[in-house]
Amino acid sequence: MNDKISPFRFKLKKKTTPELLQALYSGMLYPRLIEEKMLKLLRQGKISKWFSGIGQEAISVGVTMALEPEDLIFTLHRNLGVFTARLVSLTRLIAQWQGKRNGFTKGRDRSFHFGSLEHNIVGMISHLGPQLSLAAGAALGYKLDGKKQIAVAFTGEGGTSEGEFHEALNLAAVWKLPVIFVVENNQYALSTPTSEQFVCKSIADKGKGYGMKSYEIDGNDVLEVYHTITKICKKIRKDPHPVLVECRTFRVRGHEEASGTKYVPSTLIDEWSARDPLAGFQDFLLEKEVIDLPYIEQTRASLNHHVETSVEEAFNEPDVSSTVAIEEADVYAPETPAFNEKEETSQVDRKLRYVDSIREGLWQAMDKDPKLILMGQDIAEYGGVFKVTEGFVDQFGRERVRNTPLCESAVIGAGIGLSLLGYRTMVEMQFADFVSCGFNQIVNNLAKLYYRWGHSPRVVIRMPTGGNVGAGPFHSQSTESWFVHVPGLKILYPSNAYDAKGLLCAALQDDSPVMYFEHKFLYRTNETPVPEETYTIPIGKAKVVRQGTLATVVTYGLGVLWATNAIKELNLEIEVLDLRSLSPLDFDTIEASVRKTGKLMILHEATLTGGVGGEIAAFAAEHLFEYLDAPIVRSASLDMPVPFAKSLEQLFLPADRFKQQLLELVSY
Repeated sequence: MNDKISPFRFKLKKKTTPELLQALYSGMLYPRLIEEKMLKLLRQGKISKWFSGIGQEAISVGVTMALEPEDLIFTLHRNLGVFTARLVSLTRLIAQWQGKRNGFTKGRDRSFHFGSLEHNIVGMISHLGPQLSLAAGAALGYKLDGKKQIAVAFTGEGGTSEGEFHEALNLAAVWKLPVIFVVENNQYALSTPTSEQFVCKSIADKGKGYGMKSYEIDGNDVLEVYHTITKICKKIRKDPHPVLVECRTFRVRGHEEASGTKYVPSTLIDEWSARDPLAGFQDFLLEKEVIDLPYIEQTRASLNHHVETSVEEAFNEPDVSSTVAIEEADVYAPETPAFNEKEETSQVDRKLRYVDSIREGLWQAMDKDPKLILMGQDIAEYGGVFKVTEGFVDQFGRERVRNTPLCESAVIGAGIGLSLLGYRTMVEMQFADFVSCGFNQIVNNLAKLYYRWGHSPRVVIRMPTGGNVGAGPFHSQSTESWFVHVPGLKILYPSNAYDAKGLLCAALQDDSPVMYFEHKFLYRTNETPVPEETYTIPIGKAKVVRQGTLATVVTYGLGVLWATNAIKELNLEIEVLDLRSLSPLDFDTIEASVRKTGKLMILHEATLTGGVGGEIAAFAAEHLFEYLDAPIVRSASLDMPVPFAKSLEQLFLPADRFKQQLLELVSY
């Protein structure tokens, strides 16, 4: 397509029936009438915000009507036509926009930030791009299931500048996934024109860089959209592969109504308003005598009546109300009972190293659950950098043990997408430090989905973590505190081989997303009795690993080894609690121990400021003050990056300082 705006050139295919043409027309008219009503309500102050898709209906409607009802669609702000074409209840949509309980998020999110798997639609989050990776994950699920379905994800021209766009396209291309990425190029990302977004000739060119078939089409021509997507779908269903489609259109209203359009030349708005997809198609159908004026009047009247009735029904619903208990209960999926929970026993004859217990637990989970997929860098034939998955690909195959490109965010997003089709995913971070590249997907998508609209993504992220191995500032960080602050994630951190297997088995059964931290130093230095059969350890339950009366040390991970070694050396009767789970925290066990000893010390490898120890100290100060006989003490790493040289790293870590602090606490 030339940069110059071209007139409509509607082309009828031989098999284009009058019924299809009328359906496309009413399909565009319906969301247009809804929008016109919403704009009136906005001016009346009856709704608070609106993202208008007026002038872009041909894309949403044309794409959706070209798909099968079972195909998953991942939407953005201006895709009202997807919801109306999928016959989503308008009353519920309006309730959603108004924050009513009958909406899809019970008042917890707004506009199109929701999913309805009943309609095979998954909405956006405000951070542009993540839905592209979810679509890739869903497409992977289709491919694994041997289904002929296709996932479709919408994004805007501004979103193509996001790293997630490139990660998702690359992942889809490498894995040959049946997914269509639809870019609605409406030429302005809020107020920034495409000339300031990229210098390539067209967005479609970006797909070519990933070896992907790409199309640039007129997004205001509903027939071109419909027929192009129909043709692409036919090819993808026979031969799975990703496709990028750029739909050239224009946003004639503001990014949202409060933004306005003063930054857009009025001549440009006038030119594109003359290419209104609904008006142009209506004139074409009148010319072809597919519809007439009475048909238009009758269709408009019927749809307007439905819109008015739906608005009235939604507005008559009471404002949402709730309780703290109800809201907190919906942060995590309901607990699933452990299938073989048992206590640690000294009767076990064999011992396993920490790394081998993780390997065994993961192997047994793969053997038990054919819907468990492993993804990560170098985890297939190479077995991962720590060899946890060595041999897995020979037993379970490359479809289930998947090497990934270096795209942490897209891989986590793909795990979420797989969960929409009933899969469970284990994503291995090569090092916990690298999780920062996937931070957005974890804290804004993975953690919040269940609370927002009731889908709990069954994703476990394994995190080789920690220092004491001389690996420097980018391979030694303790990142657990980054995620403890995020509701919706469960955070596990075993200190020994027995717990490592039991907690991993529990994580791989849990219906909530889990961050599973495993300490690199412990991989081949810790060895404990580990039962051969599968067993689980309750998530959120701390363990008293050493009884004592003089003081309580609360710790986890490598801190348990530091604490027990120091206490043995000092020959003190100190009680040691291994948290094992950092979210949720077992405050009951902490309280019982502090009531018993009267003194509390918290030890962790993570840096002091913002660490888990601060939360525990705050809890004790607020709830256990009357039982404390001394100030609460925290022992942690220094507030600095992890240094490389061994002598500097030991200075950074708290192990040596802990002994002196403990002696001072006991003698207080």
